[in-house]
Amino acid sequence: MRRLAGVVLLFLLVAPIHVVSRRLFGRSPWPPRFLAAAAWLIGVRARVKGARARRHTLLVANHTSWLDILILGGSVGSAFVSKDKLGHPLVHWLADQNGTVYVKRTHVKGAKDQAIAVARALEGEKPVTVFPEGTTGPGTHLLPFRSTLLEAANYAAKDVKVRPVAIDYGAARAEVGWFDNEPGMQNVMRLLGRRGTLPVTVRLLEPLDRAGDRKQLTHEAREAIAETLGFKSHHHSPIGGER
Repeated sequence: MRRLAGVVLLFLLVAPIHVVSRRLFGRSPWPPRFLAAAAWLIGVRARVKGARARRHTLLVANHTSWLDILILGGSVGSAFVSKDKLGHPLVHWLADQNGTVYVKRTHVKGAKDQAIAVARALEGEKPVTVFPEGTTGPGTHLLPFRSTLLEAANYAAKDVKVRPVAIDYGAARAEVGWFDNEPGMQNVMRLLGRRGTLPVTVRLLEPLDRAGDRKQLTHEAREAIAETLGFKSHHHSPIGGER
């Protein structure tokens, strides 16, 4: 409850400053600061390894928990690609402030439009993160990667880099994983009630060679993340296509 109260107080302090900054200057530095501070209040102690992620970069990351958003947004300054329905309006508003790109996962025939929307975001000032697993996983292994959104690199007007990102929760991987139909609120309260701090390492890996098609890129990204996290990976990584 102390952690939850701390995050609420943080929001009440930062939100007005953020809104005023946007109205006066057309932009605000506060979303990544809020995400980083919220992660710290929850107990996360993140460190980043690898060259800084700059604009016009598509980050391809493993997805273990809702904490991934706080960690990557706060430590890397990334925007995100998300499903179009996030539930509570406040959660949607918070996502909007960080430049979230929304896609309809069920709109299979709109895959090209989704990739173009991500490509437009890549032309902005922030790197953009996609979670090709499409959902959070168990933390102990990777789920199949979907390749559709990686097509965005080919639609972007800028010279976009594609970089895998491994979010490593170490010994707490299985504990942090949001999987197996655990209700969202139950997961949130369980992690908020976790004793002690949570060390997390964000490993920004080397850019991939974009000579291949989107499925090759997806395969290489998954292999790089699996190797970094020490997961066993099949010779042919399971890759999803149009969903």
